[in-house]
Amino acid sequence: MAKILLVDDDTELTSLLTDILELEGFEVCEANNGEEGLAKVDDSIDLILLDVMMPKLNGTEMLRRLRENYAIPVMMLTAKGEEIDRVIGLELGADDYLPKPFSDRELLARMRAILRRTQTSTNATQVQSDCLRSQGIEVYPGRQEVICQGQLIEMTGTELALLSYLIQHPGKIIAKEELSLEVLGKRLAPFDRAIDMHVSNLRKKLPEREDGKARIKTLRGKGYLLVDDQ
Repeated sequence: MAKILLVDDDTELTSLLTDILELEGFEVCEANNGEEGLAKVDDSIDLILLDVMMPKLNGTEMLRRLRENYAIPVMMLTAKGEEIDRVIGLELGADDYLPKPFSDRELLARMRAILRRTQTSTNATQVQSDCLRSQGIEVYPGRQEVICQGQLIEMTGTELALLSYLIQHPGKIIAKEELSLEVLGKRLAPFDRAIDMHVSNLRKKLPEREDGKARIKTLRGKGYLLVDDQ
């Protein structure tokens, strides 16, 4: 059973969402502002649903502080039209965002997509044996680790999933539509910048190649390409 931390100052909404999520088999704990949310964060939390506009400590600042110590996946809940909040949230390491108002079905689908790609495997053999390699990068999906040029790179589950997908298709142009569907579990919507921001975060975190080449190329209007070692 996945444990969800729901952080939103709209008590009527949190009560409704808690009922829905518990009916779907989730364990839910609630917080009504960022300070209270941070106080309830621990390693038992599998996913955080985080509103942006809140008193005491808003969602953006809570996410900033959260990422100092935790890689727990986060879905931002944003008001329609708050594009700047979505972009900032993604830059700070949010896994996805969902504009309000949203349907129960859409929320559950997005949540399950995040949990599928971020929850650590419990198969010990798989943890030890599964490794994706390219450009001096080693990705261990089972234990959710990335090592590049001997350094352990801290990444969110979504960043790791995106890097894993790129490594599995070296030298191939992958459309943003495909990345959104395969990595984020959702169809690419107009003006959706989630994939762009996750790629940008990957570029910032990965050390430069020794040969000076770009690791990930952007092909305008086409998508992204992981530069082949060959």
